[in-house]
Amino acid sequence: MKVVVCVKQIPDPADPGALDPESKTLVRDQKLILDESDSYGVEMALQLVDTAGEGSVHLVSMAPNNEVSGLRTALAMGAESATLVSDDALKGTDALGTAKVLAAAITRSEPDLVLAATESSDGYTGTVPEMVAELLGLPSVTFAKSIAIEGGAAKVQRQTEAGYDDVECPLPALVSVTAGVVEPRYPSFKGIMAAKSKPVDEVTVGDLGIDAGSVGWAGGGQEIVSVEEAPAREAGEVIEDEGDAHERIVAFLDELKVL
Repeated sequence: MKVVVCVKQIPDPADPGALDPESKTLVRDQKLILDESDSYGVEMALQLVDTAGEGSVHLVSMAPNNEVSGLRTALAMGAESATLVSDDALKGTDALGTAKVLAAAITRSEPDLVLAATESSDGYTGTVPEMVAELLGLPSVTFAKSIAIEGGAAKVQRQTEAGYDDVECPLPALVSVTAGVVEPRYPSFKGIMAAKSKPVDEVTVGDLGIDAGSVGWAGGGQEIVSVEEAPAREAGEVIEDEGDAHERIVAFLDELKVL
């Protein structure tokens, strides 16, 4: 069984972020780390392959400047190989453009199962996994808290507000995994050393057969006009009950047009 995991490499959340003054986007020219959200998908994939007794885990990532630091962390956990898509044309790519790139990279691996986080820690759109599934023509299950592979199908417990749903779909399929469902393993020293020699296939959008005009700022068709700090929260009004507090509260709600 071959499992592909979509992983994102992001700026370290522990460091203060910086915005590019021209594009008004997050600066990503420093060392990037593995998004914690994706570590759960990597661990889930490794466990599924261990349970199957055969197979491999392959990573797919899109990052600037041929950055592989985050990928090496996932490789040190136990993944066998990775594909990195890095191209200057990708700067400014929106969620749909990202999905197009990931889908094209995933196709090269011909996986039985694709895993992804529900959303990235620096984007929070929550839309990329579903877009990738649509582009690949695969059935998709979201918010998975557990996955089992039986008889050519994925049996998933899908997290809901009331508990979970039991869902089954044929393979190949794409499943997005919620954070905290498994305990990601820490890379061992042996794993870290082995990761340095594991293959990372670095490709461009041209290698994937994607028109550069369909990604980046041109493909997204959007522009960030300005970025401003959120206004400071103002102090609320304290109503002391002098026998008419209920009337003052009703009047306040009426001003807000809540009533």
